[in-house]
Amino acid sequence: MPSSENSSSPQHIIVVGAGIIGASIAWNLARRGVSVTVVATKPGGTATPNSFAWINASWGNPEFYFHFRRRAMAEWKRLAEDLPSLPLRWCGGLCWDLPQDELESYAAEHGAWGYGIKRVGPTEIHAIEPGLAEQPPSALHIAEEGAVEPATAANILLADAFRHGAAFLSDVEILRLAIKNGNVVGVETDSGILTADRVVLAAGAGTMALAASAGVDIPVEAPPGLIVHSRPCRPLLNGLVLAPELHMRQTAEGRIIAGSDFGGTDPGNNPQRAAEELFAKVKAMLRDAGDLELDFFTIGYRPTPKDGFPIIGRVDSAPGLYLAVTHSGVTLAPLIGLLASAEIVDGIDDPSLAPFRLARFG
Repeated sequence: MPSSENSSSPQHIIVVGAGIIGASIAWNLARRGVSVTVVATKPGGTATPNSFAWINASWGNPEFYFHFRRRAMAEWKRLAEDLPSLPLRWCGGLCWDLPQDELESYAAEHGAWGYGIKRVGPTEIHAIEPGLAEQPPSALHIAEEGAVEPATAANILLADAFRHGAAFLSDVEILRLAIKNGNVVGVETDSGILTADRVVLAAGAGTMALAASAGVDIPVEAPPGLIVHSRPCRPLLNGLVLAPELHMRQTAEGRIIAGSDFGGTDPGNNPQRAAEELFAKVKAMLRDAGDLELDFFTIGYRPTPKDGFPIIGRVDSAPGLYLAVTHSGVTLAPLIGLLASAEIVDGIDDPSLAPFRLARFG
């Protein structure tokens, strides 16, 4: 990781957003000696605390994106060397959330790409997750997958960024981007204009409206996802469980969190009922879970580019603006922070980010 000793850049960068992506970019910039101001409603962001926080390079991705995600997983390990207090655990994932033929295709394809996939039967499944009430006839186990407590991780990154000189503003409302002679030169707030050499938009679902104030259209959707959280309880799960219509894990503080998939459950018109029905499935899947209690549920709005891939980089039509918006924020955060900060400071495009430019949408 770059350190502040390696750069004496005079640039001033505003990072809008303090979720896991914004925090990672701010941390990397501050470590390079850049003057950084983070502007957000609160540390930890809005979508980040509501994330399932599965770190993976799992099914459904083309090979180039698989390798990018795998590289991001490695960056999490490198990041933990710098910040050992990160609540990061490589607990492994047990997956049978696909029809059998698709599960086999996934195992063959990703296994050939180097993913550590192992086919397991009921006996091995019981050894991996003895807390399951019933074992499926077969599943895939990926020992290298993990999870992090995302809001805590974002706050740790921000705290270390502040230690390296970054500033944080939370008592202002951003109205729009500040434009001068066609360039983005800062942000307009209810307290006045904050100027900067560059503005990084890493504000999740809020990115679209702010970019639009500079005439930039970002093709991003933000569907809601409901996740249930149990009261803290005794250990019931060892790792990630990715079953049909139910993804769950146990957090560092002992809560079982779950959604119908890792993106969460559609809350519909009655989120409370949806949460109760989902939690009933959680209890039914776990052995001796009669005393497990639902504590609360969250609804997160995850920014999802229309083609499913991140949008990262400068915007040709709005010089001074840098975008960082993606649904896979938790997995990709340390790598996006590393690469984006280098592009911002050095002004040199990173070839590995070429597939993720806004310009691909025309």
